[in-house]
Amino acid sequence: MSLPLTLATAVERWPIAGSFGISRGSKTEAVVVVAALSDGKNRGRGECVPYARYGESVDGVLAQINAMRTQLAGGLDRRGLQGAMPPGAARNALDCAFWDLEAKRSGRPVHELAGLSAPRALTTAYTISLGAPADMAKAAEKSANRALLKVKLGAEGDIARIAAVRSAAPGATLIVDANEGWSEHNITANLEACAKAGVALIEQPLPEGQDEVLAGMQRPIPVCADESVHDRPSLAGLAGKYDAVNIKLDKAGGLTEALAVAAESQRQNFAIMVGCMVATSLAMAPAMLIAQAARFVDLDGPLLLSKDRAGGLLYVDSLIYPPSRSLWG
Repeated sequence: MSLPLTLATAVERWPIAGSFGISRGSKTEAVVVVAALSDGKNRGRGECVPYARYGESVDGVLAQINAMRTQLAGGLDRRGLQGAMPPGAARNALDCAFWDLEAKRSGRPVHELAGLSAPRALTTAYTISLGAPADMAKAAEKSANRALLKVKLGAEGDIARIAAVRSAAPGATLIVDANEGWSEHNITANLEACAKAGVALIEQPLPEGQDEVLAGMQRPIPVCADESVHDRPSLAGLAGKYDAVNIKLDKAGGLTEALAVAAESQRQNFAIMVGCMVATSLAMAPAMLIAQAARFVDLDGPLLLSKDRAGGLLYVDSLIYPPSRSLWG
């Protein structure tokens, strides 16, 4: 029988080191919503990032989470949560809080509860924000010793940008995220430039809804869906257009659905990438479980902040290590 739970919520603002720029704009702070569930003895936490691209706002997500108080007090559990809320940031915070609470109640780590092997350290990408080619080259040069760099593109002049980054970081594996910033008119030239630079993967080159263009063209580089994939139902329209999918907990609505998306993606022969919004280690920790099966891991959110939360994940060069039990899970 499910026990009644009390809910606490908080909005936190975490300054970004410098600024973080993509094709849709730039920002100087990460605004996250944290949900905490308590049964009186144990407490579990989850963190989410409301994302305007998906019609979310901080106030709206906070209201969605707070609206669940009565159901949580009435015994709503994690499985019931999947039907009680739609996919998105709000459900992610609560779903991850449930997993953390279950781990603390049982004394067993989340990976055991989910039937998974113990997570290991993984290589994560480090993001080079969108900017002038010279500025991106400087950023890439500073990080040229990293194994994997994620290059933000999606604006006029991308051919010069990717060439500049490759010249500044000749030994790094590069992946590119265009954030829906290309069109059917420039995608071929941009793909050719990325292939010349030895890019290993392109994320979401075209706007969601224009994916059909990809079905009719040769792709010299594997293309990964991001904004075009959220939960399991969204996988149905990707066959023949994408080679990989980027799973993010904020899109899927939590670890529960993200695990299911990963399993279904593998069944449909999509390679897996695991990504994140700019957030603290509390948001990255659950994603480490999905990342164990991923071809590319992009969980550098805390590295982009001026300061992470206390007890955050350990990053050593390009490696990210699993969370401590005190942080999450």
